Amino acid sequence: MKNNVIAELKRIAAENDGLLQPETVVDEARPVASPLHSRFEWDDGVAGEAYRLWQARQLIRVVVEVITATGEKENVFVSLTSDRKESGYRVMTSVLSDSEMRQQMLADALAELECFREKYKRLQELAAVFSAIRKVRKK
Repeated sequence: MKNNVIAELKRIAAENDGLLQPETVVDEARPVASPLHSRFEWDDGVAGEAYRLWQARQLIRVVVEVITATGEKENVFVSLTSDRKESGYRVMTSVLSDSEMRQQMLADALAELECFREKYKRLQELAAVFSAIRKVRKK
């Protein structure tokens, strides 16, 4: 099934000058016979609520607080992997002041850095960044 999805997405991209846009993918997925059709929620009531939840997550993620002493911007909320089953977020300062939650946040950050490294490993220009990530992981 995964190969059908990949093949279909590649086909759509090829037919659109190599650019894969979400709107085009949804349009191509509308027919029931499409290999992508089952990957979408077509009930507008269910999809509408799911979209509002996605919007709430985006709102929480982008909320920043200006720290007046330094003028730096900081995220106010963070989602730890242990809280993601319930799609929960915590106040950043609370996480940083609790040693267990701080360790979870560090583990999450290192996992995200590993995903970043995997995604961009072909870019030699980032070799120094990848080296720094390895050093932090060893600590």
